[in-house]
Amino acid sequence: MKKKVVVAVIIMIVVLGYVTFQAHTTPDMAIRTYLLISGHPFSALTTGITENQFQTELDRNSLECQNAKIYSLTRPPLDTSGNHLINCKVIKRGSQYYAEPYGEA
Repeated sequence: MKKKVVVAVIIMIVVLGYVTFQAHTTPDMAIRTYLLISGHPFSALTTGITENQFQTELDRNSLECQNAKIYSLTRPPLDTSGNHLINCKVIKRGSQYYAEPYGEA
């Protein structure tokens, strides 16, 4: 019985480590992971993601310093304040990508 628990814990740690690493390998995966963690699992699976070139160009100076781009969601979920989460800023750090919400112009 003890061996099964230890094996199950080891498998869970390996799977969680793999998912955590894979969750930040592309901008799309970073946005989907952000949506999933922030409580929007349906949107994380179904929304389309496109690069918002207008917003990226508009805020080019600050985004270049952060090594970031702006992406738009085609089916945006509602955030905690009741507004639609339309844009996400994706920052590249090393080989990993991290997403966070971003306001509109």
